[in-house]
Amino acid sequence: MQNKNRNYNQGNGEEVFRVKLPRGKEVIGIIEQRVGGARMIVKCTDGKNRNCRVPGRMKRKLWLREGDYVIVEPWEFDNEKGDILFKYTPAAVDWLGKRGFLKNI
Repeated sequence: MQNKNRNYNQGNGEEVFRVKLPRGKEVIGIIEQRVGGARMIVKCTDGKNRNCRVPGRMKRKLWLREGDYVIVEPWEFDNEKGDILFKYTPAAVDWLGKRGFLKNI
């Protein structure tokens, strides 16, 4: 019988899955400190520390801690601040590290 699920183990010990990558002005960052009020200090791959917030539509869905890897979208008018859009899983962080996306952090 043929396996219909495409995300099964292919024999090399690695699970196949899709990883969201930053688009346009978005950057990957790691949470350094929680400030309070849904705000955090995030160290980004472009070398800047940003004061980022979790938008209201995602406050209940996105639970974040220090050390989590996230996608940050810098604000257009203030590059020192940004919004957190997405949180990576530990397996996705491993994948990003192997592919060299996390070298600048």
